[in-house]
Amino acid sequence: MADIRNNFIGIKSPNPFWLASAPPTDKAYNVVRAFKAGWGGVVWKTLGEEGPPVVNVNGPRYGAIWGADRRLLGLNNIELITDRQLQVNLQEMKQVKKDFPDRAIVASIMVPCEEEAWKAILPLVEDTEVDGIELNFGCPHGMSERGMGSAVGQVPEYIEMVARWCKQYTRMPVIVKLTPNITDIRYPARAAKRGGADAVSLINTISSITAVNLDTFSPEPSIDGRGSHGGYCGPAVKPIALNMVAEIARDPETRGLPISGIGGVTTWRDAAEFLALGAGNVQVCTAAMTYGFKIVQEMIEGLKSWMDEKGHATLDDVIGRATPNVTDWQYLNLNYVTKAHINQDLCIKCGRCHIACEDTSHQAITNIVDGLRHFEVIEEECVGCNLCVNVCPVEGCIDMVPLHAGELDRRTGKIVQPTYANWTQHPNNPMAQKPTPVQVPEQEVEPAE
Repeated sequence: MADIRNNFIGIKSPNPFWLASAPPTDKAYNVVRAFKAGWGGVVWKTLGEEGPPVVNVNGPRYGAIWGADRRLLGLNNIELITDRQLQVNLQEMKQVKKDFPDRAIVASIMVPCEEEAWKAILPLVEDTEVDGIELNFGCPHGMSERGMGSAVGQVPEYIEMVARWCKQYTRMPVIVKLTPNITDIRYPARAAKRGGADAVSLINTISSITAVNLDTFSPEPSIDGRGSHGGYCGPAVKPIALNMVAEIARDPETRGLPISGIGGVTTWRDAAEFLALGAGNVQVCTAAMTYGFKIVQEMIEGLKSWMDEKGHATLDDVIGRATPNVTDWQYLNLNYVTKAHINQDLCIKCGRCHIACEDTSHQAITNIVDGLRHFEVIEEECVGCNLCVNVCPVEGCIDMVPLHAGELDRRTGKIVQPTYANWTQHPNNPMAQKPTPVQVPEQEVEPAE
């Protein structure tokens, strides 16, 4: 059986699944239930400075986007950091860590961007003997209006400055949580590294308004007829998160910087994808809020089963495996040619592939052949875009078949070349470089079962 024990910047946990800083980690009751369900660690809901706690709204705090089957795809949250007294949180953190010494507990912190504020809270957190701290530079609503959260995370110089303070005033590992509400995620990640951060975590939530009530004309969730932008999370944000994790993992200036992956993790497969792109572990929130804490059991067993099937003995066999295969568009192989193929035995003749291709793409799929309803790819028109694969409701009905070197591409009338060629070498590129012939290696094809 695969060993999924996790060691993230020296913080050990029995598996790589942590609960993210959010409502599920706001108090000991929740965290204890989570640990009993099997979670490897938690990031305690964000702590503020000592004194009167923040005040949250007393009405709806969430907006949602659902799929056609009412499955939750995205959640918008306007809740702020913890509204409980700092000392209460600290006492509970200390007790839970004592009761569950094998689990990871990290304290999320957000205080004003002043050295004395950070200097004051860090010893208090350190006294709880938790495993590390996460600097919340990502929250996009409420706290950012007060000069905290994403207001800090959008300024690399502030990130570097606060990270440096934290490394100066605490022995605990420092994780910087990054906001996705920025043009290029590499700049804040570089700043965190310059400041001495031990790791980064991402993504935090995305600024959003999920809906407008067309009777009251108020954004949802509505508080007495008015609404505010909130933080968007859940399965819908996963592609954004994966891209940002990959950008940091492959950036020469941040390569090797440990990453805790966050954003839409709902299944073991989601987690494996984050790990493959360079994350050292994953944090989960929306899935737990949707399905409950026991969902982690499916994640654990699924990840182990997949690793066993593929021969991966430990997480280190998976982490970063996909990162070298992420490249810029200009380096993609333009001599790689594929054509769509429709399996007639699986086709239910719904026509979605035809109408998508006919109306919005390349008119490369028939709908009538010899007077009968029949959907077939016209190779002379197919550009291999794979839109038909993605709109087809039957999994495996349409697949993309690569043309081998030496075969004729009926659309272009040209022979498929065995060499690698990209846009930097293409004759249509006014800045083209002289190509260097490179043989494209034959890809191994697993035999069909």
